[in-house]
Amino acid sequence: MKVVKIDEPYKISLREMDVPAKKPGEAQIRIKRIGLCGTDLRSYRGQNPIVQYPIIFGHEIGGELMEEATISGMKYPAGTVVTVNPYTNCGTCPSCRRGRAYACQFNETLGNQRDGAAFEYMTIMTEKVYPLPGLSLDDAVCVEPLSVGFHASRRGEITSGDKVVVMGTGMIGLGAVIGAAARGAEVIAVDLDDDKLETARICGAAHVINTSKLELEAEVAKLTGGEGADVVIEAIGLPATYRAAIDIVAFTGRVVYIGYAKEDVPFTTKYFVAKELDIRGSRNAAPEDFSAVIETLKSGSVPVEKIITHRYPLQEADAAFKRWAENPGNVIKMILEA
Repeated sequence: MKVVKIDEPYKISLREMDVPAKKPGEAQIRIKRIGLCGTDLRSYRGQNPIVQYPIIFGHEIGGELMEEATISGMKYPAGTVVTVNPYTNCGTCPSCRRGRAYACQFNETLGNQRDGAAFEYMTIMTEKVYPLPGLSLDDAVCVEPLSVGFHASRRGEITSGDKVVVMGTGMIGLGAVIGAAARGAEVIAVDLDDDKLETARICGAAHVINTSKLELEAEVAKLTGGEGADVVIEAIGLPATYRAAIDIVAFTGRVVYIGYAKEDVPFTTKYFVAKELDIRGSRNAAPEDFSAVIETLKSGSVPVEKIITHRYPLQEADAAFKRWAENPGNVIKMILEA
């Protein structure tokens, strides 16, 4: 089968390897869609500190069962569309003991700490497989990244009537927009790209702010009666947006950080205390987030055709990464088709 590896920064190779044999308790999947994530781009650029080269990238998966499989006590026929939970957990660390195995201290996500799914066939334990009868392969490849955004909205304890700012309307930011809107929030989406902001509107944002044209803090003040946002979800990972989240959140508000900052961030910490803020990280996604996203996709309310903005064949992965690295701003979701 064909497999794509990042051999070293900015160098990708297409290779052949044997189809993996299925072990007891595993399902065999024909990979049809692979979503490219920001962590994959950082691996390509040599900016992902947890990757060791060469690495097979890819943890956002849309595929089909190659043969009948029993999953969660139910039988699914060959050809059933599936996606995969790409995380591992140790079962003994503090996160696992607290029932938050998705944030396991020793997690190994496909395509990061271990080889991913940028190939044609994979085997994986059935407990990690989500059957998606009635959904498309494009839906399937969107489940994991949208779940990460849903998880952030859950971490923010968003309730009906909250005014929620989502900073960044890439794939994960859109997941946060959809998740927050589903909880009844009035969502304010923030980005630099009008097309992405229009997609955010379709996904449920009541307001949008293009910060290349408008001043963020002033616009948020207008939309919140001068109080600031009840919740801010930061899905960009820049020092400036990390600090801005603190500036625009209301007193006793909640700030949720999804985006990994690429450098140290200096804060004026008096606002942590003066505003008595709840500041939270949001990592990966829990099973209930996957389930919530799957049900939302089944409703037909998610504009997957607009979220997937770029497509390439698997064998053109090198061209896909080059295109993304040169102009990342207008990409929401880029996928490879196998």
